[in-house]
Amino acid sequence: MAAVPVLMAAAGWEDEEKKMKRIKIQPRENWQTKVEASGLLYHHNPDGTYWNESAYYLFNSQQIDVLDDAANDLHQLAMKAVQYVIDNNRFAQLGIPEEAIPLIRKSWMKKDPTLYGRFDFAYDGVNPPRMLEYNADTPTALLEASVIQWFWLQEVFDTGSDQFNSIHEKLLESWPKIFRRWEEGSKLYLTCVADSMEDLVTTTYLMDTAIEAGIKAELVFIGDIGLGIEPFTRFTTLDDLTIENLYKLYPWEWLLADKYGQYLIQTFDRMNWIEPIWKLILSSKGILPVLWELNPGHPNLLEAYFDGPRGMKEFVRKPLLSREGANVTVYHEGKEGFHTSGTYGEEGYIYQALAPVPCFDGNYPIPGCWVIGGASAGMGIRESQTIVTNNLSPFVPHRFE
Repeated sequence: MAAVPVLMAAAGWEDEEKKMKRIKIQPRENWQTKVEASGLLYHHNPDGTYWNESAYYLFNSQQIDVLDDAANDLHQLAMKAVQYVIDNNRFAQLGIPEEAIPLIRKSWMKKDPTLYGRFDFAYDGVNPPRMLEYNADTPTALLEASVIQWFWLQEVFDTGSDQFNSIHEKLLESWPKIFRRWEEGSKLYLTCVADSMEDLVTTTYLMDTAIEAGIKAELVFIGDIGLGIEPFTRFTTLDDLTIENLYKLYPWEWLLADKYGQYLIQTFDRMNWIEPIWKLILSSKGILPVLWELNPGHPNLLEAYFDGPRGMKEFVRKPLLSREGANVTVYHEGKEGFHTSGTYGEEGYIYQALAPVPCFDGNYPIPGCWVIGGASAGMGIRESQTIVTNNLSPFVPHRFE
């Protein structure tokens, strides 16, 4: 990895005083107890501290406006890209299975609503933020961005500090808008796997926001969801109650591949899903070359292609459907410089220009900007000791003046 800092220096991150800053700070006394009280039960991971309040990132209001505008603009471009993929039947390029295509078309035609998504950016505070990817189907690190870092800000800083963070408020606004489209008085079920604390905390937090917004909601683990009696036209709880509305923190491509995936077609017209199945288009890394194709040279996009690097010397190869930084290969001067392990890649790859991720004392921060109900809502920052962020990369709070 010695080549990475050299690359960052060569990228010319000028105007040091105008950059965002990483500030070291003394953690709060008993901070572990405090974040646990707000629901963050995984503040440590096998690599060490996950919630890291021994530092924070400092921005000014103009930099926050830039990130806010980028998230809003890219979401609109992403919506147009979905329409383009559907109109031009580009599903196979994105690794989308054939059986999902009619469901995607139907879901998009019905304008099935979306709750949330997260853009991950390379940003230094001076140059335009560059989109690394859109976590559009199963984004996590939500509680950290919404509640945990907000309480940290309120306790540590005076009223002169602010935070790019209206996530909680926008969730409370969005749930009723979604449910107005569904059957009045029906229940929302929320599901995830039982053996992931991160998924459970995220799902529980979203359930709490739905209840706070006046919606009946209940948690059901995905392993406890079954089928009704033949002809298998409904999914049910362990009590044989029909599930009509379901939030799932479980990727659509996994659902389709599961043993019950074949029944999605029979049950599709009887259920409402968050996120909707048309989000498969945006959760595929294949959306990156599509966006570049439609918006070449856009300041918030990185050059990206399906068929190879096309002469790029500094680029990244990403699997179409990978998650948490798995199976990513970074190339310098056309040669492999860094690679992450994983189980993805059979579905194919895309090639994206290497983003100029800034480095602060050996840390590479990636701002994740949330879109809630179709509008920019706030930011959380993960940082890693490499330019590829993974599921163990610490979360670091931020503030702006």
